[in-house]
Amino acid sequence: MQTYLIRTFGCQMNKHDSERVAGLLGAQGLEPVEAAEDADVVVFMTCCVRENADERLRGQVRSLKSVKAARPGQLIAVGGCIGQRDGETLLRQIPHIDVVFGTHNLAHLPALLESARQQHQPQVEVLAESTDFNSDLPTVREHRWHAWVPITSGCNNFCSYCIVPHVRGRERSRTLEDIVTEVEGLVSQGVLEVTLLGQNVNSYGRDLYGEPRFAEALRAVGATGIKRIRFATSHPKDLSADTIAAMVEVDAVMPYVHLPVQSGSDTVLAAMNRHYTQADYLALVERIKAALPHIAISTDIIVGFPGETEQDFEGTLEIVRAVGFDQAFTFIYSPREGTPAARMDGQVPREVSQERFDRLIELVQSSALENSLSLVGTVQPILIEGTSKRDETMLAGRTRTNKMVHAPLPEGHVADEYAGRIVDVVIDHAQTWFLSGQLAGTDQ
Repeated sequence: MQTYLIRTFGCQMNKHDSERVAGLLGAQGLEPVEAAEDADVVVFMTCCVRENADERLRGQVRSLKSVKAARPGQLIAVGGCIGQRDGETLLRQIPHIDVVFGTHNLAHLPALLESARQQHQPQVEVLAESTDFNSDLPTVREHRWHAWVPITSGCNNFCSYCIVPHVRGRERSRTLEDIVTEVEGLVSQGVLEVTLLGQNVNSYGRDLYGEPRFAEALRAVGATGIKRIRFATSHPKDLSADTIAAMVEVDAVMPYVHLPVQSGSDTVLAAMNRHYTQADYLALVERIKAALPHIAISTDIIVGFPGETEQDFEGTLEIVRAVGFDQAFTFIYSPREGTPAARMDGQVPREVSQERFDRLIELVQSSALENSLSLVGTVQPILIEGTSKRDETMLAGRTRTNKMVHAPLPEGHVADEYAGRIVDVVIDHAQTWFLSGQLAGTDQ
């Protein structure tokens, strides 16, 4: 029996695509394994937004040269954003790759693998665009109770540091009817939680309907009976009052929003082509918190963008203090070839960026811990995902605000009894990035 291994880098859209690749390979009779040494097919779903993901991909693929030599017939495929961006260049750089495919031709992977096997030569197919959404493909979900549901693909924003519009294409929306039909099907399969995906979910529908209809999408998905709705990612310039109202009205929408700020400096935000100011962002956060007082907000922040001064960076620290983020995904700027920022003057020395990054991390951790401590003594409904990676006697799941919670597995019970259930947990301890407590014993 043939086997496969998928390694995924990057965003939730890549995770969604990896589940579809698993579905495609499973439909061909292949079985998943956890080690490259045991795999007949190894697929890398890649990200090129950050330099470190780019480097990790190349390092891991190069390391398989000896594995492949010891396992005759093993095929290595590289897809996702790096496949879309680099195409045949990857074959020149790493000759033992067998298949390169892009973001628009996931469905063609089985045929490309078969061609590589029969013809004994590499296959490259990178399409400029696609009219299909990968949700139409078979899937093997990581969790039976959670599903990724893309509502848009691509991006029209062209932030000066970002390569996504070049590798994912221009923004395209699915019809509202198609989204609702998919979620209804997922509910019938026992799925409790969906995450609506898009590079900018807030602009959903603009290309189809002439104006954004994301708020309507939230209401329509909420009407399917799904228990929990999450979404990513939101662009601050497009998060409307109607969307905030829908978040309040629809009980299934979780009180959590990922709202990338990137910088707190108006000068840097303008150079990034973000189309909002620090004041705009803070006013938006104020409106969100007024409507949803207990909402958790996470963000993305880039440190060391070209031209960033100490005063600019202080603006970023100001916004972190003012918002009190529950989590921040922080990055030191790395130039991405093909983006305007890579050609800008004033590239910040690495040691300066690192020092600022360290200060930022300290402030973010302080904010996150304060928010976590505020939940001690409360009862939180937790969607159990399984057990802790470090301790199989501890159940692990997430609050409505997306915080990880650990609770002891009751004596005489097994984890599978709880996985995929929503149970109440009394929070009795908090650390920066997770909470712990005791099961209250109430299913919901």
